Amino acid sequence: MTNSAPGIEMKGYTNPVYAEYLGDPFVWSAGGEYYAVGTGHVEAAGQIEEAEEAFAAMNAELRLFPLLRSDDFVSWHRVGGALLPPDDPALGETFWAPEVACHEGRYFLYYSVGFADTRHHLRVATADHPMGPFVDAGVALTDVSRTPFAIDPSPFQDDDGAWYLFYATDFLDCDGGYRPGTALVVDRMESMTRLAGDPRVVLRATADWQRFQSDRTMYGAVWDWHTLEGPCVRKRDGRYFCLYSGGRWDSGGYGVDFGVSDSVLGPYSNAGCESGPRVLRGVPDHVVGPGHCSVVTGPDRVTDYIVYHAWNPGMTERTMRIDRLDWTPGGPSCAGPTWTEQQIPGSPQ
Repeated sequence: MTNSAPGIEMKGYTNPVYAEYLGDPFVWSAGGEYYAVGTGHVEAAGQIEEAEEAFAAMNAELRLFPLLRSDDFVSWHRVGGALLPPDDPALGETFWAPEVACHEGRYFLYYSVGFADTRHHLRVATADHPMGPFVDAGVALTDVSRTPFAIDPSPFQDDDGAWYLFYATDFLDCDGGYRPGTALVVDRMESMTRLAGDPRVVLRATADWQRFQSDRTMYGAVWDWHTLEGPCVRKRDGRYFCLYSGGRWDSGGYGVDFGVSDSVLGPYSNAGCESGPRVLRGVPDHVVGPGHCSVVTGPDRVTDYIVYHAWNPGMTERTMRIDRLDWTPGGPSCAGPTWTEQQIPGSPQ
């Protein structure tokens, strides 16, 4: 390790920074440490019942969503799981894409639950500590009778203290040249456990690279299905940037792009994305399917980093990776995805 400036120690790392399964990674800092949570094998595959039986045989308590901790941002260790499974199997068997918000000293974990690709809805769990355990609050944030598929909740607090929840849901119309499929909306939060129920469109699919699957059977019909998912919003210089992932999550074409708006409720524009994702895209023979990101400030308290998953070479594990995120006049930019050694500035001395 070398010093790039007086009092600043450089730390080296090589992606992936966590080589076990962790899809949809979300990272946040609390109490001088970093925490990460994401979708594990059990949650992605809907193997909750089997996992509960295995833990019961060991006289242990199952917690969903792998939970990691780090004191330097580059060395990560699993410390257990975040969420106590809700005691209601009717809610669903697959649990996806948790994110955490802190408000007035309490922690709120937002996630979706449902059955494979159907009847997913959004829920929230609470805890007094970032390591949990998070306990489901007993309320559904979205109603499957009105919104049969809602995933990837991402809370955002604006400068005035108001909270909003960005998430992905399905659209079947082609109005305005948009393509049918999963896309992004935002709703105002009346409280940390209740949405206003007036979602606004953030971004819809318009480009070929955002195709999930041709001839996909959904909602009793066959579609050329497109997908935008995994929203992550940051405000810079008075503008709102919504990073999102597009395409098919288990393919090499998956990547991260962004939309921008002057208002948190939109309208957002991702003009310029027609030829492919502009923030992260796969690198043949090195990185496959980078996406579903979060953004966090690094140990130097200045530099932002994009945290995302990508597939291992055998396409059996989604692993957590980090790369520096730069804010340019044209929007967020990343030199990654990287797979060789990188250096980041550590904590100020």
